[in-house]
Amino acid sequence: MTPAIEVGVIGATGMVGQQFLRLLEGHPQFRPVWLAASERSEGRLYREAATWRLGGEPPSITEGARIEACTPGRGPRLVFSALDAAAADDLEPAFAAAGHLVVSNARSFRLMDDVPLLIPEINPDHLALIEVQRRARSWTGAIVTNPNCSTVVLAMALAPLRPFGIKAVLTTTLQAVSGAGYPGVPSFDIVGNVIPGIGGGEEEKIESEANKILGALADGRVTPHAAVVSAHTNRVPVIDGHTLTVSVSLDAATSVEEVVRAMRGWRGRPQELGLHSAPSAPLEVLDQPFRPQPRLDADRGRGMTVSIGRVRPCPVLGTKFVALGHNTVRGAAGAAILNAELMLAEGWLESR
Repeated sequence: MTPAIEVGVIGATGMVGQQFLRLLEGHPQFRPVWLAASERSEGRLYREAATWRLGGEPPSITEGARIEACTPGRGPRLVFSALDAAAADDLEPAFAAAGHLVVSNARSFRLMDDVPLLIPEINPDHLALIEVQRRARSWTGAIVTNPNCSTVVLAMALAPLRPFGIKAVLTTTLQAVSGAGYPGVPSFDIVGNVIPGIGGGEEEKIESEANKILGALADGRVTPHAAVVSAHTNRVPVIDGHTLTVSVSLDAATSVEEVVRAMRGWRGRPQELGLHSAPSAPLEVLDQPFRPQPRLDADRGRGMTVSIGRVRPCPVLGTKFVALGHNTVRGAAGAAILNAELMLAEGWLESR
């Protein structure tokens, strides 16, 4: 077997950083060897600097590991970034300029024309933007991003419907508290409550990112999909799992049965390649009533499957359904790891 590639995690002590370490434990292709975080954690043992917030025991990499400074040029060539946008704005380009391949969960560069915004089942060809990026910025490294945690769910649910012509989308999100990081939303605000609206341009991210992902790459540039997307975002008292209600208008007259058939039959490049983190079915349409539910369905496909339910006619737009995805796995760390697996399979981790 080919030895696992050494990788680093920057922002390793936060919630998404911990999810990276959990998912990389025992990974057949990637081995985390370098953990970096903010100045307040630098030089400390990981288990002293970070309280483990996920279920189960901390992965073995955290035993005896010491936190390094987020210094470009240090650490392995491939780094996973769990930085927040404020830190990513400056650090991620510096790492890419220093020759690192940065697989990022931050929002900072998702909508840049030369940066891939990747869901491997939908737009694997967008990795070609790496060459555009390197020429434009004179980098030997690169930045590749994954979408906002709700955008992932929406884009994956919509992707099988592109052959029918997607004209307009209206979605309302019910987003778990883990999406706010730790300590996140104060318990007095969220317990027994729903908070309408999420800061940081959450609605705008959903409305713009989905169209870039579903768009077409030609001549080194992505032409965004033409659908109009309107999003309402809400924080709800759920630990993990973002639920979206979605109404969609299609060009073609399409029955519920046709929509369900398209969703159930949808596969992508990760399934063709048998990538380690890829679920056998990226979408699973549930027939049971009152599903999907975060408690019952967020972990499907090891958290990488998006669950669909209640597909039915919409009297306003034509078709409506409910979609659910695990926000810190498929919506964050798991998405980035799958991106890196595709990059490895397609030769983008080789020196070029």
